[in-house]
Amino acid sequence: MTIRALLIAAALTTTPALAQDAGTPAAAAPAPAATDAAKKPAPKPGEMAKAALKDAQGKDVGTVTFEQAPTGVLVKGTLSNLPAGEHAIHIHETGKCDAPDFKTAGGHFNPTKKQHGVLAAKGKHEGDLPNLYVPADGKVQFDFFAQGLKVKSMFDKDGSAVVVHATKDDYHTDPAGDAGGRIACGLAEKP
Repeated sequence: MTIRALLIAAALTTTPALAQDAGTPAAAAPAPAATDAAKKPAPKPGEMAKAALKDAQGKDVGTVTFEQAPTGVLVKGTLSNLPAGEHAIHIHETGKCDAPDFKTAGGHFNPTKKQHGVLAAKGKHEGDLPNLYVPADGKVQFDFFAQGLKVKSMFDKDGSAVVVHATKDDYHTDPAGDAGGRIACGLAEKP
């Protein structure tokens, strides 16, 4: 099951307005106005970022986008050509992706100088993101929310990068979650 499917399932099971009594016919819900999408304001400059990721051989791996929201950032991605399994994905502090090891991306993006990990008492880095679960076909699509992150902070003097690691983030080991080597990298850029 993809992360998107899990998020949708969670939303559906926790939203009372969507629940129905099996014995009572559901009232017809009004159709959303065609203008709802038109009402969404366009993101302001500096409120969006995009990273095109490549592996150590320079092959395209996919794209990750960032869109500013009032209390954090919506992160979306479509990646392929990854090894099956669980992989950490992080925002790193430097906008440089020199293959083959991508060490030039530096450590995790951490402007508030916290410890690593969403499970750490003194965590988390702003660049800490949820793990990716890649199926056997090597393709993964995801949407998640990074609370507290600001897109504009990703564009400091040396920029930032998105890095996929060889293994999963354990969500507490400082400084990088014991996530193994770096297998893909992309610079965060303004779209």
